[in-house]
Amino acid sequence: MTIEPVDSFATRAIHAGQDPEQVTGAVVVPIYQTSTFAQDVAGETRAGYDYSRAGNPTRTALETALASLEGGKFGYAFASGMAAADTALRAMMKPGDHLIMANDAYGGTFRLIDKILKPWGISYDAVPLADLDAVQAALRPETKLIWVETPTNPMLGIADIAALAEMAHASGAKLVVDNTFATPYLQTPLGLGADVVLHSTTKYLGGHSDVIGGALITNDPELGDAFGFYLKSMGGVAGPFDSWLTLRGIKTLAVRMDRHCDNAEEIVEMLLQHPKVGTVYYPGLEQHPGHQVAAGQMLRFGGMVSFTVVGGLEEAVKVVSRTRLFTLAESLGGVESLIEHPGLMTHASVVGSDLEVPSDLIRLSVGIEAIEDLLADLKDALD
Repeated sequence: MTIEPVDSFATRAIHAGQDPEQVTGAVVVPIYQTSTFAQDVAGETRAGYDYSRAGNPTRTALETALASLEGGKFGYAFASGMAAADTALRAMMKPGDHLIMANDAYGGTFRLIDKILKPWGISYDAVPLADLDAVQAALRPETKLIWVETPTNPMLGIADIAALAEMAHASGAKLVVDNTFATPYLQTPLGLGADVVLHSTTKYLGGHSDVIGGALITNDPELGDAFGFYLKSMGGVAGPFDSWLTLRGIKTLAVRMDRHCDNAEEIVEMLLQHPKVGTVYYPGLEQHPGHQVAAGQMLRFGGMVSFTVVGGLEEAVKVVSRTRLFTLAESLGGVESLIEHPGLMTHASVVGSDLEVPSDLIRLSVGIEAIEDLLADLKDALD
């Protein structure tokens, strides 16, 4: 039996690429924990699989689901989000090329571009992507990519995907959108003109803080072929068990994201009223400079919240160490709530650069616990 394509996101999250297994009828995709596959005749595979680096049925199921959720034709699952980013950059650029990225990009992306790809011969400019004039001014004849996060990590800046896609294409460049924070439930960049969508599937797609993974999705056949070739040749593939865990997480993505958003919205309202809180960063706020753009391209505004505290670095470090339910840890997007100090943790690699984040900034990954418990925990930590 093959599940027919349907429009409902929640249904596709449960069924796309995940038909019952043909031999036994297993409802859940099996974990094909094997490195190699038997061939009856040399060079002739039974189902297109010969070696798990080149392809594995569990990974194929995940890649099919990812493509469906993002509205893409080609999906590829990687061992980590950074492996996916590295593959995209190497497959789409060559020494001498130039890219534009956000001036508040994720620290790991900045490190990859600045410390690894720059010595390889790639140049870049980091600009405020919400300022289309600044982006236009940064474009060069050798610009091949505009690399976008929206919302950004950790400042929750918003970029206009459709406008940037039009600008990129007019100059002969392509647009890559890191959709990790929004997820395909809240935002589908390919439908807005992006050429490639990237995910750290470690985060909301996996959803349970128990797997590391990444993904690339595109509708471009040439890019699809290139990503597949680089994935096979460089070997940064998602293993079968990690693929299975990510598939399991995807099944509940829609219901989890609604709860993440519900909880985040209430936490934002509390933070706005608290005397020890300075600035609250959340695209759902009308005063957020990217609110109107976010409202036009997102279903809701997500489960990530950042804010500054009165008292500077010293007080921020104290606050993140006082919570009980918000675990002090890096990463995000799990069912449990996390709290961190970006300047000392996830974004330490950008200290001293133009991308350095405020020292009094705290980032929350709001989980799906009971909201009254989360509010009490944060109030106690702030008080």
